[in-house]
Amino acid sequence: MRVCAGLAAGRRPWREGMLVGRAYVFGFGATGEAVVAGAIEIIRDELTVGSPMIDEHKLQQFLKKMLADFGAAMSVPLVRIGIRLGLYKTLDQAGPMTSLEFATSANISERYAREWLAQNAASGYLSYDPASRKFALPPEQAMVFANDESPFFMGGGFDAVAALHQTQFLVEEAFKSGSGVNWGDHAGCLFCAIGAMLRPRYAANIVQNWLPALEGVVAKLERGAHVADIGCGTGTSTLIMAKAFPNSTFVGYDFHEPSIEHATVLARQSGGASNARFEVAQAKDFPAKDLDLVTCFDVLHDLGDPVGAAAHIHRSLKPDGTWMLMEPLAGDATEDNLGPVGRVAYAFSTMACVPVSLSQEVGLALGAQAGQAKLTEVIKAGGFRQVRRAAETPVNMVLEARP
Repeated sequence: MRVCAGLAAGRRPWREGMLVGRAYVFGFGATGEAVVAGAIEIIRDELTVGSPMIDEHKLQQFLKKMLADFGAAMSVPLVRIGIRLGLYKTLDQAGPMTSLEFATSANISERYAREWLAQNAASGYLSYDPASRKFALPPEQAMVFANDESPFFMGGGFDAVAALHQTQFLVEEAFKSGSGVNWGDHAGCLFCAIGAMLRPRYAANIVQNWLPALEGVVAKLERGAHVADIGCGTGTSTLIMAKAFPNSTFVGYDFHEPSIEHATVLARQSGGASNARFEVAQAKDFPAKDLDLVTCFDVLHDLGDPVGAAAHIHRSLKPDGTWMLMEPLAGDATEDNLGPVGRVAYAFSTMACVPVSLSQEVGLALGAQAGQAKLTEVIKAGGFRQVRRAAETPVNMVLEARP
């Protein structure tokens, strides 16, 4: 039988429950400040008796932050429902609507619609006009929630967060044992969600920005080059390149068989590309040789043996070949990454990147915020002499390595 962690630790859940309950009573339907002020009022005596001195202003500011974080966490399932049922698209296409008009248009229950709309408005995802009682999806928010061709669409990201929540208990056990969690053992379709999360980024950057930033690579691709896309996942990156450069040949490799199956289906459903195929193989033993270009999109830091992979990639390239790596943008020191982007990256790294690396041979576990200096060290340990940052976005950097 699973025991509540609070009870097992001998805590006073009655006291915590009273605090949470009274805070809600104090602030329900009001501002976050009222909730926080109510909570501090309740525990003020305990803050000054038998405790270190507490700065009430700092506590108040932190509780406001936590209230915002809690609201964001609670929004994840509601956003996913909105995307899966096409609710954001309905608002985007129809314009401002009352809850009844919206429910009718979206073919859902009005009572659920009313609550969903209000929560989204409270989150700042929708606008609300009290006079007309109509909700609307601003065009900027539509880029994130409704337009799945937008480079800012985040539907896949919300699905990935939900999948990681399902894997919590596996990672929790790994914390204690120091072992890893296999990529295939992650709950739900995490690999599908990651693929969907990265697709808008790839569609907006690979052909338009990242490949042109590499020295002489586009000219080779236009003439006809041999390319291996290592860790291709669901195949989006491979197919984007293959369709853009029909004179070149592309092979997408991934050690995860379900990902390769998904990539093959995606190729068929999207009209395919006769110059692309997909195979199951690891980063340090794929069979391709005499390659003009090897690409690794968001891959190196997930590998158990990135040095071994770098060495194999070095051997697979022609003497004038290029290795392109897209990695999370990160500074070289922890303090460089303690912001909004680092917060998300460290969370993904803790829940997926590090466990996956530790489950493989060597298990170097670079993590998603390794930084360019560490990545360069690994790449050069594999035999490469030149490494430079060729391009970057607010969340990614592209490195170019040459033998």
